[in-house]
Amino acid sequence: MRFTWFNLMPWPYLPDDFRTTRRSVWVDIDSSLFDPVKAHDLYNSYMDLLEYAGTLGFDGIGVNEHHQNAYGLMPSPNIIAAGLARRTDDVALVVLGASIALYNPPVRVAEEFSMLDCISGGRLVAGFPVGTSMDTNYCYGTIPGLTRDKYRENHELILRAWTEPQPFAFNGRYNKLRYVNIWPRPVQKPRPPVHIPGGGSVETFDFCIDNTYSYSYLSFGGYIRGKQLLDTYWERVAERNADASPYRAGFAQFIAVADTDAEAERLYGKHVDYFYNRCLHIYPGFADAPGYRTIKTIQKGVLSQYTPGSLFEPHPWKELVDNGHVIAGGPETVRQRMEDLIKGLRVGNIFCMMQIGNMPKDKCAYSTKLFAEKVIPHLRNLFPEYADDGRFWCHPLSKRAVPGSLPAEAPSEAIVGAD
Repeated sequence: MRFTWFNLMPWPYLPDDFRTTRRSVWVDIDSSLFDPVKAHDLYNSYMDLLEYAGTLGFDGIGVNEHHQNAYGLMPSPNIIAAGLARRTDDVALVVLGASIALYNPPVRVAEEFSMLDCISGGRLVAGFPVGTSMDTNYCYGTIPGLTRDKYRENHELILRAWTEPQPFAFNGRYNKLRYVNIWPRPVQKPRPPVHIPGGGSVETFDFCIDNTYSYSYLSFGGYIRGKQLLDTYWERVAERNADASPYRAGFAQFIAVADTDAEAERLYGKHVDYFYNRCLHIYPGFADAPGYRTIKTIQKGVLSQYTPGSLFEPHPWKELVDNGHVIAGGPETVRQRMEDLIKGLRVGNIFCMMQIGNMPKDKCAYSTKLFAEKVIPHLRNLFPEYADDGRFWCHPLSKRAVPGSLPAEAPSEAIVGAD
């Protein structure tokens, strides 16, 4: 098993009446609700938590990309990852990811990911999400019906930029470049491992299988809701005669750990409520632009988790926990439910969302430490037959640079010259 501590970086200062007085947390949210001074402390606090998780035995620390919203303050995850690269050592940097359909030209993604891989010494796990309809269609103006076509072309260009050693020309529908010749190039060969965050598009299954990418289902509905989709994914893996390595799949799950089940509700209940009832308050017209979702996906009945439905109506703590939206409680309760999730979904990658809503730093650190020390060790070896499968994870250099101060003495050449 591989566990990535993942932070959406939500804005924790939305007013109590936000759901009833404001239209949406995404796209057209009132910018007067943002305070740059508070954001200064907030970004540093969130990065402290990511760095802290990197010291506790998590395999990765994760960031992602969203725009014009209070749900996740990371329009540029590579900026956060660059900061983390210098202040962490053994942990993978999981950038899940860069919404590649938004970049013009997308060689910028190839370049910046290569920089991160070089700075970190090969610790990058890259991600190529299509992006939500809010981000791609409404915030960045990508035509919904062309988003996925543009995504496929941009993906091709990025992979060629990483792997072709000589300059080449690229003459695509959306990208026309006389010279593609990126400097730097990634440490990992032939490329960094790639995870594809998905919300339910069935075409993404074949895309992941064809490219040996890990499919990661990012859901706020929990593993009970996610089982149907991931069962369909594994059926497709079998149909394509691909191996059944659990590392082909990942799942994002809200997790909150305390000493007891009762303490978990007392400590975290109001923060879970904040996330589900404010951070997910999205105007229905933004959730799924016509043309964004493919015909096959619609025929399968798979809808965006951001569209209106029972998931985002107000729910009490017990219902969210019982239905698997949040796995919370004492260490043994969390261990049992996580084992059920992992085996039931057959996922080798878990993205642990432990900073929930407006949860303060001390509570988040407490929950994170308990999970790392009292839960993860019991879940590590659930798929021992695939322990050596390294196709979907990074391969760092054995000897890597560490941050250090400049020497005070004169350089050796200066000393020799003085003689």
